[in-house]
Amino acid sequence: MNWENVRSAFKQVWGYDDFRPPQGEVVANLLARRDSMVILATGSGKSVCFQLPALLQDGLTIVVSPLLSLIEDQVKDLQNRNLAAAAIHSGLSTLERKQVLRNFPKLKLLYLSPETLFNKSVWEKLSDPDLVIVGMMIDEAHCLTQWGDTFRPDFRRLGAVRSALMAQKPSSHGTMAIAAFSATADPKTQSDLKSCLKLKTPQVICTSPLRSHLSLNVAIAWTMAGRKSQTLKFMRSFQGQSGLIYVRSRRETEELAQWLKGESFVTSAYHAGLPDSEKRAIQRQWLSGAYQFVIATSAFGLGINKPDVRWVLHYQSPLTLSEYIQEVGRAGRDNKYAKALMLVSEPTGILDNSDRKRQEFFLQEQQKLRYQARVLFPKLPKQGNYEEVCRAFSGAAIALGLLHSMGKLIWHNPFEYQILSTKIDLLDYEHTALEQMQAYILTNSCRWAFLMGIFGFSQEAKGLRCEICDRCLKTSK
Repeated sequence: MNWENVRSAFKQVWGYDDFRPPQGEVVANLLARRDSMVILATGSGKSVCFQLPALLQDGLTIVVSPLLSLIEDQVKDLQNRNLAAAAIHSGLSTLERKQVLRNFPKLKLLYLSPETLFNKSVWEKLSDPDLVIVGMMIDEAHCLTQWGDTFRPDFRRLGAVRSALMAQKPSSHGTMAIAAFSATADPKTQSDLKSCLKLKTPQVICTSPLRSHLSLNVAIAWTMAGRKSQTLKFMRSFQGQSGLIYVRSRRETEELAQWLKGESFVTSAYHAGLPDSEKRAIQRQWLSGAYQFVIATSAFGLGINKPDVRWVLHYQSPLTLSEYIQEVGRAGRDNKYAKALMLVSEPTGILDNSDRKRQEFFLQEQQKLRYQARVLFPKLPKQGNYEEVCRAFSGAAIALGLLHSMGKLIWHNPFEYQILSTKIDLLDYEHTALEQMQAYILTNSCRWAFLMGIFGFSQEAKGLRCEICDRCLKTSK
């Protein structure tokens, strides 16, 4: 395809004269239907990298996305530009769902969750020999490794999609590209994604997570009263500018929202337990500025394009650095100064041990799931149909996901599996993640340099001073 035509379409649809590096490289790879692994910092314009190639090709591009709010945000933006995009999700009426299914041949982009992709009626439509499918894009792909083992096991079946669909299509349709997009993926995560998605010699495009306009800060909260006091001081320093507060549980979002409303703030709690309609309403209020901030669990803000977020407050420390860098990355998407603050319990835990208790609870819950799965392993049929086995055995989805993540299970297609072995040791990956977070909290070096080392940019991190994080500012005084 003529590159000037590609640039012309980019300008016509999105209004930009040219691509920002490395957007053009990603677009070229996908237009050539090459598998890709794309790791770009939050705010780098990842979505347009797969949306533009989809619009310029004859056929359908499937976009697998983890969150309804993220799906709705991107589809609404595309439809407002009069582009052929749609989604199928639980919020649609029966009539709306049928209409989207009928329109598959007319669409350029179809957004689905992993669970919806494997729905019988959706899969049958996608398997139609006459339907040309040019690619499958995995948006926020880190969720596959973050949630795929225990929370969202359907992510683990995505690697079997291409071969199963292509077996139903004539060779004249050509190849189907698979691309994984994320803002964060350390080397191990990248390796896991390549393996799980069965990427074929993918073009790996990975940029540094460094964002030199974003100030990273960690502060000790010696008591719960001190945590609240620091929260108010930090928020009020931004004089009504847009921000986000992250906590780790549904209960804490509600409690913190109630307290801050009592402090005369207009806000709301956001978590997975709310009805979809309420979550959408809260998001709209925040995007419009009616809410200065939202108190949320980790998923809120994922992939949402709000450029003027000036601050992010972690009321407690996140459990992993991957979560952390995703969440702070929602500030300063306009490349202007923004600030992130993480509040942590005092080192001894004598006055406030809430962070330690939270981490212990997380580990216990993960260990419980893994123990339950291990007990179930010998009972599962060595070969079987995923849906039938999940109906017959409570917890089978998680057990199968864990077996796959450890290389003990293969998918013949997204619905039929084969267990190779159940003789395994359940390694405790969570301890490593928690140790990394603790090391980040305690580091005396530049915080951005620390993060770059974790995420595979050790050479670039050597001698780095961002001159904007609390560590660099402290040593420069």
